[in-house]
Amino acid sequence: MTNLIAGADVGGTFTDLVILNPATGEVRLAKTPTTLDQKAGGQAAGVLAALDQSQTPLDQIALIVHGTTTTTNAVLERKLAKTGLITTRGFRDVLELGRRTRPNPYGMTGQFTPVIPRDLRLEVAERMDAKGRILTPLDEEELRQNVTKLAEMGCESLVIHFLHAYANPAHERRAAEIAADLWPSRYITCGHALLSESREFERGVTAAVNAAVQPLLERYIQSLATTLHAKGYKHDLLVMNGNGGMVPAAQVSAEAVKTVMSGPASGVMAAVATGRRAGMPNLITYDMGGTSTDVALIKNARAPVSNEIEVEYAMPIHVPMVDVRTVGAGGGSIAQVDAGGMLRVGPQSAGSFPGPICYGNGGTEPTISDANLLLGRLPASRFGAHQDQLSAIFETKIGARLGLSPEAAAEAVIRIANTHMAGAIRMVSLSLGADPRDYALFAFGGAGPLHATALAAELGIPRVLVPARPGMTNALGCVVADLRHDSVRTLNQPLDTADIAQIHAILAEQIDTGTARIKAAGIALTDIQTELSADMQFIGQTHLLRVPLASATPTRADLQQRFEAAYHARFRVNLPTIRANLVNLNVSVIGQRPEMDLSRLIDPAGRHSTATPQSSRKVWFNGWVDTPVYWRDHLPLDLQLNGPAIIEQMDTTTLVHPGCTVTSDPDGNLIITVPHG
Repeated sequence: MTNLIAGADVGGTFTDLVILNPATGEVRLAKTPTTLDQKAGGQAAGVLAALDQSQTPLDQIALIVHGTTTTTNAVLERKLAKTGLITTRGFRDVLELGRRTRPNPYGMTGQFTPVIPRDLRLEVAERMDAKGRILTPLDEEELRQNVTKLAEMGCESLVIHFLHAYANPAHERRAAEIAADLWPSRYITCGHALLSESREFERGVTAAVNAAVQPLLERYIQSLATTLHAKGYKHDLLVMNGNGGMVPAAQVSAEAVKTVMSGPASGVMAAVATGRRAGMPNLITYDMGGTSTDVALIKNARAPVSNEIEVEYAMPIHVPMVDVRTVGAGGGSIAQVDAGGMLRVGPQSAGSFPGPICYGNGGTEPTISDANLLLGRLPASRFGAHQDQLSAIFETKIGARLGLSPEAAAEAVIRIANTHMAGAIRMVSLSLGADPRDYALFAFGGAGPLHATALAAELGIPRVLVPARPGMTNALGCVVADLRHDSVRTLNQPLDTADIAQIHAILAEQIDTGTARIKAAGIALTDIQTELSADMQFIGQTHLLRVPLASATPTRADLQQRFEAAYHARFRVNLPTIRANLVNLNVSVIGQRPEMDLSRLIDPAGRHSTATPQSSRKVWFNGWVDTPVYWRDHLPLDLQLNGPAIIEQMDTTTLVHPGCTVTSDPDGNLIITVPHG
């Protein structure tokens, strides 16, 4: 038996598998179509097919880590388990009223579907105040009646969400005890147990999402784990959480909401590991797929984790998750000229079927992928449509309406898409006080390396780092990710009157709990580290600022100084006369796993001694330019290339603009230097 480690990531189109031998660095890769049909086994079928394709006996694998889109897709598509809610009298509609915002900034149109419909949201007499004092005792008989009613209405999951339970959860705990004797399943979620912080809307949505995806996730993970064990796998299946850590399959459904954003999180964790080995601890990750683009900011080789993520409009899920921002620009994003004569790209997508025109599956609307193929940036031999066909469609649908040639129309489509993606990068960098020029752009996903050098040039980013397997980076993230446990506790007290001893006790308790959870997983670790922070604000403000802490025993003066320094770094303003408010205490406990050897993601045996083009073709760079085309698996590690160039590989294509230079590091990552000025 060997100690192979496998990472499996389920995407919307493909399921990717990376199997790595930590002792030798040997790598096996597999890519199979994702199966969504539940009758065919659902997502588990794609995972099992990838394992079969790898020809690796399961009894040789010591650890399988799985990144799943089960919960994400269920939330976005509202394909959820039927869920009931019992809440404090008068607060039945909190989940629907939200923050009184609108889906669209202008006009009165738009729609929002709450996770739990109104007829399944019931009220009960009980009330705590913000300090945790009982104002109205819990009416236990009314609670029993409502639990019974929701069960009779066919609800599979139950949420108990009472006002100010973060300050005193006694009523929620008692309600859960009563409900456990009456509810037909064990799917009962208390709001305070997941999120012990103020703001009843965010806490309620988080609890509602958790309850609504619990049965779906548990059935899927149990089915996959059972099948794996039947085929010879002898160990725990681990599942990626949205915070970039992992959790054993047996525990994952209890906090199912934490797996939302599991896929994007694994990509960021792969970027952290790759950047650390490449000597680039500061990265902006850029993951461009078929329907959207995800970006994140990595500073000092640490993934950005936030508990302020809004997955979509009015869907705040306030559990710690990797802070990834998404824009609707992917390879399948549709380009069209609107009624006002403006060229727009996305957010509508051609999807995986029929997909872009170039797929040859009957697609008729021009997309970003079609524009790249028309301009010679993608190999026509791999697709089902030819440049002549695309040229005619771009001329008819875009060029003729804008007075542009087909090539100029395709270039305009790409420039607009790049503008959208550059905006997302500015959102995670400039808006947070970070200068993109101090970072490298980590480009991955099926389409990321095609657009990376153009984006870097626009944003002033000096270098682009293209990992060895850009299209399989999320699966690699499952292999290299550490274990992680995050916790948040609300104080919501003015700093000058807060009980410092209580602050120290809360931090110590959070550290102890997180450390115990990490050790209980039974995974080999090299170290356990903690990251401490506080969410603070000036009294009277709404938004919070995350303030890092140096120890678990901060003084009042230290908290004040760190908050003022963080506020000035973000806003360049000093407000010495306004009182500070300490809202939340945050603790992350990280179990660091041994570093993996990533130097064989591209087989060294296939590398040539010199960089020799396999072909050339005309590529549009403000005009047609003869451009050499290289096969990446053949490139030497001491690579020196000047743009323009096309670098193709199994899972993506990298475009190198004129004026750029390309080198390689010992792991086979491409490092593209982008000229500026």
